Amino acid sequence: MCSSAAAPVSAPCCGRRAKRPAPECPSISAALSTPWSPAFPLLRRATAQSLHLPPDLLRLLARVEDPVVENRLGIHHPGTPEEVLMRVYARLGGRFSVWITETHPRFPREGLAARYADQPDGNYRRPAARDPAAIPALIEQLSHGPAVWRRQSAVGDPRLPLHRLREALHVPEPASSAGANPALPKDEMAAVLDRAGVPA
Repeated sequence: MCSSAAAPVSAPCCGRRAKRPAPECPSISAALSTPWSPAFPLLRRATAQSLHLPPDLLRLLARVEDPVVENRLGIHHPGTPEEVLMRVYARLGGRFSVWITETHPRFPREGLAARYADQPDGNYRRPAARDPAAIPALIEQLSHGPAVWRRQSAVGDPRLPLHRLREALHVPEPASSAGANPALPKDEMAAVLDRAGVPA
């Protein structure tokens, strides 16, 4: 077993055993950056789960083109770079996307609308709605998305245009979110409560 300190090792030399230093182990950073060993991908994936990665290892792992490494960094490490988080977000989707956008300290907020509103991939357009600068047209576009919970989220956004908000009131899946939208005029909200049998 190798160690970081050199240790004397006996080796045959001219019929006698001479002392020579044992080879030093490579650093973890060096090991993780070596692409050709089949063991190192497993080491990188295991290391990516650590909550206490030093900055140099985090930067190194963030450059690895391995979805498993990226997913584990996004889930376990609060210092994961923004571009990695966005790839993890788009890859995993679903309820995990809600978790990562709302709880990860490095997940971006501002500037998303300008960067991702025109992306062809809907997984990238959706977090753009979290940008305070997102325009009503983007919110409306997201309110027609394929996932029910995504539509409900967009319909509950007060930036949703009023015509779409009124339309959503008559669609079963997003109707409750539309009724709770603070942008709904008070008289119309009262009518929603009345139809639901809820006293004003």
